[in-house]
Amino acid sequence: MPQSGRPVLRPARAGMASLAAAAALLAAGLSQPASAAPPPSPGTTAPEPAADAAADGGTPSSATTLSEGWNSPWGIAFLPDGRSAMVTERLTYHVYRVDRDGTKKRVGAVPYTEAGPNDHGVGGLLGVTPSPSWNGTTDQRVYFMHTTKDETRVVRMNYDGTSLSGYTTVLGGIRRGGDHNGGRIAFGPDGYLYVTTGDGGRMDLAQDRNSLNGKILRITETGAPAPGNPFGNRVYSYGHRNPYGLAWDRNGRLWSVEIGASAWDELNLIKPGANYGWPTCEGACTTKGMTDPKETWRPAQAVPSQITVVRNVIYMSSLLGQRLWRIPIDGDSERVGEKTAFFTAEYGRLRAIAKVPGRDELWVGTSNNGSAKDRILRVTIR
Repeated sequence: MPQSGRPVLRPARAGMASLAAAAALLAAGLSQPASAAPPPSPGTTAPEPAADAAADGGTPSSATTLSEGWNSPWGIAFLPDGRSAMVTERLTYHVYRVDRDGTKKRVGAVPYTEAGPNDHGVGGLLGVTPSPSWNGTTDQRVYFMHTTKDETRVVRMNYDGTSLSGYTTVLGGIRRGGDHNGGRIAFGPDGYLYVTTGDGGRMDLAQDRNSLNGKILRITETGAPAPGNPFGNRVYSYGHRNPYGLAWDRNGRLWSVEIGASAWDELNLIKPGANYGWPTCEGACTTKGMTDPKETWRPAQAVPSQITVVRNVIYMSSLLGQRLWRIPIDGDSERVGEKTAFFTAEYGRLRAIAKVPGRDELWVGTSNNGSAKDRILRVTIR
């Protein structure tokens, strides 16, 4: 049930005047790929089509169990056909294909994955995203992010519609450490791959623009810096502690959520070259040159994991908070409205989240660290 009476910790702050998505890209100095990027498909996290203001909104009306018998599902990414999704399990390293009716089939595992306990912390198999043009025949590429014994990597495998094969490192050398590994990967509406990385337990790396850690990266499908990146390398934004979720709104703007240390968790509107403050700031910041979050939470209410956008509303899963947060975007502005919580403590820790293509519906995975006790929920937005 919604908790609209929950005290608001901090009102959403007004941002700068809104810009259209294309103008924002030009102002940022971003260029398009040399060959035209494939159009956003139902399997990507590209922005929703523009809609009248009256079409915005909606609230979760129900949650039912879609699929059971999961062990800490971490990532959900729909294939471009929109009929099924790839789902990763963090601690078994298994990958499944899940149909819309909840039927699941194990299609393989990601080699060289290693989670804790060890000196490096937990880690495991994290994010997943298919190529925007995946079709199982001429394009079989599916991308994963995982930790090995020594590092965090973005890798590519082939999925022919039946099973996974091959293994190619797209980007390695990302320091792993504790749970500060980021792990979310997604193709943006510009056709490039966006990657969230944690600080790896080294706070200073977040402010080092030559480090891959504590960043949101923007790369090509081969791992090279994407054209137009603000510093000429793979870094798109920096000053992050542990960014998890990525989602684009209807105007093509990128949003992310971030797990703080002990004071504040954050929702950020990501802009190229911006510094989001860690470790100097956690939450709002008065330091010159650092960018404030658009919303914050105390860790007991959040520890945010992932986000998606439905009808210009951000939905955020939370771990310690054990609830689904609804944060409406204020029209085409850079402001957000009042946040509201749903399903508090009903299903435990919530992590993986994805919008079902063509429907006002979410798939949300629980992450209660119990062997085969987790599930994927179907949440209807009305």
